[in-house]
Amino acid sequence: MTDPVLHGYFRSTASYRVRIVLNLKGVAYADAFHHLRKGEQRAPAYLALNPQGLLPALEIDGAVLTQSLAICEYLDETVAGPALLPVDPIRRAKVRAAAQAIACDIHPIQNLKILDRLRGLGLNDDQVNGWAAQVIDEGLDAFDRLIAGEEGPFCFGDQVTLADICLVAQLVNARRFGVDLRWPRLVAVEQACLALDAFSKATPQNQPDAE
Repeated sequence: MTDPVLHGYFRSTASYRVRIVLNLKGVAYADAFHHLRKGEQRAPAYLALNPQGLLPALEIDGAVLTQSLAICEYLDETVAGPALLPVDPIRRAKVRAAAQAIACDIHPIQNLKILDRLRGLGLNDDQVNGWAAQVIDEGLDAFDRLIAGEEGPFCFGDQVTLADICLVAQLVNARRFGVDLRWPRLVAVEQACLALDAFSKATPQNQPDAE
């Protein structure tokens, strides 16, 4: 059986999430890189795999999967290893909500397509970056309050969950846009995660296509 193929880009936040999960689950995979700033994700060959022209996509088990959270949950459901979602339905819903608060509400605002459209509306780079930074700041502040009652080194206790995976990837974006990381709890979670090989090996700077 051939290894899965991850279509990604070192700086893609969503690709970073999937790399972490592949590592946590011990899944060997091959990389196929698509340079976002060069528009390679819009090449016909890639659009045939993912009509959205977004990264990542994962070729696995005879299928092509898209959307990072869907990919992560598929891996969680089909590959042995640490579970990314709690068994308890309420806890499970809370983890999913925290993950989606980042993946659905914060992260999309930094998508190149969105930022380019803002520039097309006449905003200069400082205005575009400032707007993105404000969205990240407000979103992370809400995320910090969502997990305020939780103990443990990770977002929801002693075990890594989908929420941690989304948070760590998003903090890379936060720094890129100059956001002041004024949340000690979030920074502590990031440090606990990056102490794990699965996270550290998945960081953008450790990818073969890193610039």
